Amino acid sequence: MSSYWWPSTILPSGWRHVPSRMSLKSQVTRFVKNNIICRYGMPENAHHRQCFQPKQPHDGSAMPAVQDPAPQLCSIPSEDERSRRSCQQELRTSVGATPYSLVYGMEAVLPVEVEIPSLRILSQTQLEEAEWAQARYEQLNFIDEKRLAALCHGQLYQRRIERAYNKKARPRTFQPGDLVLKKRNMALSDPRGKFAPSYEGPYVVKKAFSGGAIILADMDGEEFRSPINSDSVIKYHV
Repeated sequence: MSSYWWPSTILPSGWRHVPSRMSLKSQVTRFVKNNIICRYGMPENAHHRQCFQPKQPHDGSAMPAVQDPAPQLCSIPSEDERSRRSCQQELRTSVGATPYSLVYGMEAVLPVEVEIPSLRILSQTQLEEAEWAQARYEQLNFIDEKRLAALCHGQLYQRRIERAYNKKARPRTFQPGDLVLKKRNMALSDPRGKFAPSYEGPYVVKKAFSGGAIILADMDGEEFRSPINSDSVIKYHV
């Protein structure tokens, strides 16, 4: 199994020799993050060296060039970090704001905004400490108003979803004497498996209630003991 040598040149003490037996990309990425970046910081340059020497082709042709994946591994965030950042920064359609802003009254600051200062960071660095505290105090004062606006936005969003659903929904009414098919109980074993029919019947609607419950009877007139929901039956057209 191949191993990798990951030296770090960011420290003035010199190179860091870190052996590893991991060959998969995910394992190497986790190893670099836990054993190099967390211990020594982000390296300026990264190089890797495999401990085995590939054999030269017998025909004397040159070896194909292999792209070094080491520089890309240092900038790959973990899955948990990506999920956490997306949850903090994504604008939720249901509330019209990010969860982070509803809790702290301001948007989350990305790590890249610290390395490469954005307009927001630059404007804050130019403020005096008293001015920054006053601006932060105003943000916290308006947080209740922001949460109330998010609540109203959520209620309007639910109404839009309800109207969109009701446009596609079609009411179904059953009258006594209608022929229907009842959905089969999938818990019962059937030797035909997935080729078994999904409905059984036909049955006759004996009684229909306003709440959506109906009482069925077979073709011989024998009623069922308990009513069933009308969602589990469909009309049978002869």
